[in-house]
Amino acid sequence: MRNDKIQITATYKVNYSDTLLEFLLKKMNLSRNNVKRLLANKQVLINGSLISQYNFPLAKDDVISITKHSVNEENMLKVHTKEKKKRIPRLEIIYEDEDFIAINKPNGLLSIETDKKHMETAYNYLQEYFYEESKKRIYLLHRIDKETSGVLLFTTNPKVYSKLKLNWNDYILKREYIAIIEGHLNNKEGSITNYLVENVNNIVYVSKNNVGQKAITNYKVMKENPKYSLLLVDIKTGRKNQIRATFSNLGNPIIGDDKYNSQTSPLKRLGLHASLLAFKHPFTNKVIEIKAKAPNTFYSLFNNDKNRM
Repeated sequence: MRNDKIQITATYKVNYSDTLLEFLLKKMNLSRNNVKRLLANKQVLINGSLISQYNFPLAKDDVISITKHSVNEENMLKVHTKEKKKRIPRLEIIYEDEDFIAINKPNGLLSIETDKKHMETAYNYLQEYFYEESKKRIYLLHRIDKETSGVLLFTTNPKVYSKLKLNWNDYILKREYIAIIEGHLNNKEGSITNYLVENVNNIVYVSKNNVGQKAITNYKVMKENPKYSLLLVDIKTGRKNQIRATFSNLGNPIIGDDKYNSQTSPLKRLGLHASLLAFKHPFTNKVIEIKAKAPNTFYSLFNNDKNRM
């Protein structure tokens, strides 16, 4: 059975830490034996990953899906392996310690499942690896867009996860991105403050009357050519699509971003990369800085006199 044809009969979102069996007993009008049977029959997915362990630890924002039929684990893994080799490069681990692990997420890969048809995510692949190796689970601490590459941070410590999820912005020291925009900016360095609103089509736009979420975006132009500008962007607020909406509103959308009115795609991908994340450990106050170098193609675009359209 292919992943995109798995039939889901019920979906539950976790609002607080729990274990899988106890959570399902509270949510489903079933006996303990019937819930155990669902797990034994391989009919329970967590964030798109097949889980049958009764005491598997759950965290806030996990999504539990119940399938109509047993999921063929062997076929599921074959599909994962085949598609991973075909479309997804090996995940590059760029930082690891006793509490944290960070990858350089490739563009085109979801951070975590947002649609039942999307089973290939950074979370799923990393969770698969950790669970097979050490029976541990991982917790995703933030997200970056599917089309964006760069630093993506996880923790293996549930206490760290709870603390950071509740107060994420209090511990974040810096979030830097490398971005390529269409055209040029009059001011080569500056700070932009906007208020962002999301419409029914999931498009984030800049409000004209200061309604919505405040977004502060600092930038510096690093390179220019006749068509594009290479920017170092430091966001002080982590809003959905903040960088993409901000520069589109200026009339300088990120290249390859047809969602936000880009007219060109010289790299055949979104020109946005999460290059640095710095934060404080919530219990030790140790400052951790993680970097992911932007793809060479970002820079080579500015070293070539014939810039592709």
